[in-house]
Amino acid sequence: MNPQEALDHYRILTSMLAPALLMAATGSLLVSANARLARVVDRLRAIIAQLDGGDELSRPELEDQILRHRRRAHLVLRACLMLYLGLGAFVGTSLALAVDALLGFRLPYLPTGLAVVGVLGLLGASLYLGREVSLSVKSFDAELDIELARRRR
Repeated sequence: MNPQEALDHYRILTSMLAPALLMAATGSLLVSANARLARVVDRLRAIIAQLDGGDELSRPELEDQILRHRRRAHLVLRACLMLYLGLGAFVGTSLALAVDALLGFRLPYLPTGLAVVGVLGLLGASLYLGREVSLSVKSFDAELDIELARRRR
């Protein structure tokens, strides 16, 4: 093997590993999103227990909280789906680079297209998670207002 061929192999391997950074970032966001989902589910269960236990809060207030937390759960779910799409696209990018090299670089748009899909998945997930965080703060504010009003009585 001549030195130029060896360099070409290293370039191909390097380009195949480049999506690994994005895969790691996506994995980190997935862990965070799943933790957020678990917290939302735990909070929903606590609110349902309050509803069943005849808590001092009125039924409409508790039902309003349940609706807000359901919306939060659905936003996190959509974010997770987008993150899984992104992760799959980044893995596909890495594989497409190898296949493209094996076929003599006849598929130049496939790896790039998959990378773009992956980045769009991350963007979509970020937007969903941003909306969920906003709704989380609004939910917290509403619950705090209810609690403060209850303590003033």
